[in-house]
Amino acid sequence: MVKLVLIRHGQSIANKENVYTGWNDAPLTELGVKQAILAGQALAQNELEFTDIHTSLLGRAIKTANLVAEACHQLYLPLHKTWRLNERHYGALRGLNKDDTRKIYGKHQVALWRRSFYAIPPALTKPDLERRYANLDPRSIPTAESLAQALDRIMPYWQDEIAPKLLVGKNQLVVAHGSTLRALIKYLESISDEGIDGLEVENCQPIIYELDGQLKIIKKEII
Repeated sequence: MVKLVLIRHGQSIANKENVYTGWNDAPLTELGVKQAILAGQALAQNELEFTDIHTSLLGRAIKTANLVAEACHQLYLPLHKTWRLNERHYGALRGLNKDDTRKIYGKHQVALWRRSFYAIPPALTKPDLERRYANLDPRSIPTAESLAQALDRIMPYWQDEIAPKLLVGKNQLVVAHGSTLRALIKYLESISDEGIDGLEVENCQPIIYELDGQLKIIKKEII
């Protein structure tokens, strides 16, 4: 049996201010830093050891990953950073207050954009061409994403980098974002397109999956 642990980054300034973030960088708050350290300590108390840590190219997840690793005495582990674990791209909504968007677009429309599997928020006019994405084909960089599209983006990394390590018995830690972890959990737990609406992933609450030899879930625990 092998362990897969998923952790959403600690509280960010955007979380605190109720703002859509997506691919924007938003620093951790003081609380977010404390949350990350506590999550790492919880992993240490549960004697969880990993061979690899996977995270996104966004600062709040990278910093959380390092804080967690230090707190569980595994800062020496390889830290693999990939755009495929970036938060879902919220397009033209990013940087906007969530309550303000409900006033502009209506509560029902915003709920669809935020929680449904297929709804796509308003898109940017052009993709983010930052240095961190310079090695990517610009056509692969989204201007807005549904949760379904975010899952499609994640799956190649799961299949090529995470699942093969799990299959040979190596515990893996993934530190990412609320929506992208929701998408991965949907896949792992075979949650329906409709059922995913009610799933929440809290900041820095480690989700521990115990998996069998076919990566089927034996046990799930949130600590």
